[in-house]
Parts: sequence; C-alpha cells; structure tokens
Amino acid sequence: MGTASGTTKIHLLRHGEVHNPGKVLYGRLPDYHLSERGRAMAQRIAEVVADRDIVAVITSPLDRAVETGAPVAQKLGVEPGVDDDLIEAGNTFEGLTVGVGDGALSKPKHWKHLRNPFRPSWGEPYKEIAERMRAGLDRARKDAAGHEVLLVSHQLPIWTVRSAIEGRRLWHDPRKRECSLASLTTFTYRDDTIVSIAYSEPAADLLPEAGKTFTAGA
Repeated sequence: MGTASGTTKIHLLRHGEVHNPGKVLYGRLPDYHLSERGRAMAQRIAEVVADRDIVAVITSPLDRAVETGAPVAQKLGVEPGVDDDLIEAGNTFEGLTVGVGDGALSKPKHWKHLRNPFRPSWGEPYKEIAERMRAGLDRARKDAAGHEVLLVSHQLPIWTVRSAIEGRRLWHDPRKRECSLASLTTFTYRDDTIVSIAYSEPAADLLPEAGKTFTAGA
C-alpha cells in the first residue's frame, strides 16, 4: 500500500501500557517495561500496519518505546532504529507519585516547581519538546520520502508537537490530550508540507479504561 508520489506519511505511535504497580511518574527512568497488556497492544499495532508502506521503525531510547516498536519492526521486516529526540519530556517529579492526597504535590518543598505552568517550571519547556520532536519528524520525512515511517514516542511529546503544528497553545490540561496508549497520530506530507493530521486508536478495546487519555509519566 504505497503512498502517492511526493507524499510521505509519518505515524507517531504512543507506546503501550507499562507495568507500574507503584504508580510513580517514571518519566525517563530505565527499567519500566511493557505490561502483558502493553505487549498485546504492540502486537495489535504490528498487525494493523503490516500492509502499510512503512520503510522504517524508529523509537525513543526508553524501554517501553523500544519494546513497543520491536514487534512492529519484526512484522515489517525492518531493523528498528533509535532517535533521542523522541524521548519522554524531562520532569522534576520523576520517580515520585503525584496523585491527590499523599503524592509529591502535597509537600510544600515541591511547590516551587509549580510556579509557572506555562513553561512549565517542573520540567522540560514545551517549546523545546516541540522543537526536538519536529526535528525527528523532519529527519524521518527526508529519509523516507515517498513512503511511510513509524516513530514510537510518548504522550506529552506527541501531543506537544501536534499542538505546535496545529497552531494551539502548548500549555494545556493533561487530561484533555487526544493520545491514548498505543494510539497513532499520522502526519501526511506533500513534499515538505504537512497537508493533514489524523488520529486513530487501533488498540482501543485493550485500554485499561474506556476513553482514558492520560497516564502520568507515559
């Protein structure tokens, strides 16, 4: 199923569910792997894109992204690559719980990190996230011109670059992101210009909660 001449598709795939019984914001920490359901999500994506003209699978360096991309790359018969620009956003609260009540946000010593939600003050600036993600998209487009590429990343980076491209403000309510686990955000380029953006949830029936769009540290 090849693309039309001069047309390139970049599929941004959010990784599958992670085994995180402690419910911490794991961010860029190592050794957070896919759960059994997360592995099923990755297999689902592999099946869904098997007939696409995908010539490369490139992932964030984090374990959960690499593990999500592996069955897709195997199904397509390509060697997966890694791009550091696809990594999760940096976050001051990494490794902590941030739930209501007994989480890190209830402790006064952490409140200084909440002073500016527009940058944000608790982590990597939204503008920088958008810029590095856009760089990853541009490299993939140039390397696979006229074909399709699958990039495996994380919820905040995917939503941030989409918001930047669509002209929305970058600060937002995390609960309103349209980027569920194992979802695909697809950018279609005509030469070097994005002409459409599409969103789909091939593994919607595998989500732990119907309609859930936000998971801390994902």
